[in-house]
Amino acid sequence: MSNTLKQQISDAVKTAMRAKDSARLGTLRLLQAAIKQKEIDDRTELNDAEIVAIIEKQVKQRRESIAAFEQAGRVETAEQEKAELVVLQEFLPQAAPQEEIDAAIAAAIDEVTASGITGGPAMGKIMGLLKTRLAGRADMAALSAQVKARLA
Repeated sequence: MSNTLKQQISDAVKTAMRAKDSARLGTLRLLQAAIKQKEIDDRTELNDAEIVAIIEKQVKQRRESIAAFEQAGRVETAEQEKAELVVLQEFLPQAAPQEEIDAAIAAAIDEVTASGITGGPAMGKIMGLLKTRLAGRADMAALSAQVKARLA
């Protein structure tokens, strides 16, 4: 594990600085600041899984901002957020194919229903299982909608 995610982000910052790509550089620096803040708060060195969680949180924030800006008619700001989203997604693991997502949902639903849990608590248990199995490889909001549709 010589080239950690943290190192990849640092290298990307250096590359963006050399290329004078200020938009990309700004996004990467915000990401580095979020990682550093978490390390300071927890007083530990973050591993790749924890960094992926931070990136997922940043991606989710960007998606929510894009939706809000588009509703408000602020197209330029939404485009800027979309550009940041693309930069952040480069550091997430490869997205899981739809077949794998469907299989994971089916397995999680079977697991939870086999233990006799139904209704609202079942949704929470299923999402908990999926979050660990598909961390960083699927949009949790989309997964949630798919699980709700199957449980209905």
